[in-house]
Amino acid sequence: MTSPTQPADPVRRVAVTGSSGKLGRTVVAHLAERGYDVLALDRTRPASPGTPFVAVDLTDYGQVLEALSGGVDEHTTPVDAVVHLAAVPAPGLVTNAATFANNSAATYNVFAAARALRIRSIVWASSETVLGLPFDTPPPYVPVDEEYDPRPESTYSLNKALEEEMARHFCRWDPELTMVGLRFSNVMDIEDYAAFPSFDADASLRKWNLWGYIDARDGAQAVRLGLERTVPGVEVFVIANADTVMSRSSADLVAEVFPGVEVRKELGEHETLLGIDKARRVLGYEPQHSWRDHAG
Repeated sequence: MTSPTQPADPVRRVAVTGSSGKLGRTVVAHLAERGYDVLALDRTRPASPGTPFVAVDLTDYGQVLEALSGGVDEHTTPVDAVVHLAAVPAPGLVTNAATFANNSAATYNVFAAARALRIRSIVWASSETVLGLPFDTPPPYVPVDEEYDPRPESTYSLNKALEEEMARHFCRWDPELTMVGLRFSNVMDIEDYAAFPSFDADASLRKWNLWGYIDARDGAQAVRLGLERTVPGVEVFVIANADTVMSRSSADLVAEVFPGVEVRKELGEHETLLGIDKARRVLGYEPQHSWRDHAG
């Protein structure tokens, strides 16, 4: 049996881009705890010291290639896998053109450099936004899942949809490559949960992502499971927590806010409407945390 402190596959040296971000910090800590040798990559150093770090501009292909290949002084061990989380993290933070220019270049450079270096495992952050957020046009059914085509409604989301298509072609070009795209829901830390009870006052406040969220610790679990996947090719997964952000039942929320939308299964009382069945079935993902354990 694999020790819980050891990776479940031969991947040992992992580069994590976006290591200073909300999810990135938790991913770095989680992988290190599980025995992975982590190289943190970002434009700014993480607040918590201890993990080897290199400042990298991912829009510069040469810097990406150097960092992943072990070409940086004092960081001379090449990596076996890449976790790509870095991005302008949401629509509207900078201009649309700046969002697209940064995120598209960064992701292409990471994918291309990994392929050039014959790195066989890439896990990257796609996004729940490709499902049609903010659902001003209602979803085709609930729980939403990976079975319908991406419906980007912003430049940020458009780029995420293009990343998924890009990954399909990288895997076509290199049949030995394993790429796992994780459509993360809205990332939350424990301190964020104090605000959750206030959402109950108005169901429309969080309808934009079907009342979903992902605890950063469960997001990190999904990343690790993605690294443990060895089946070549690309797969994408919706990654959310098992419940919603609301105290009201999921069925009541759908009936009030999306009355004409097909409900494809009997819903548990607080069951997520961001379908995680595929992640459970294929990756073995199972959320371990809930805001209900911390709020109220």
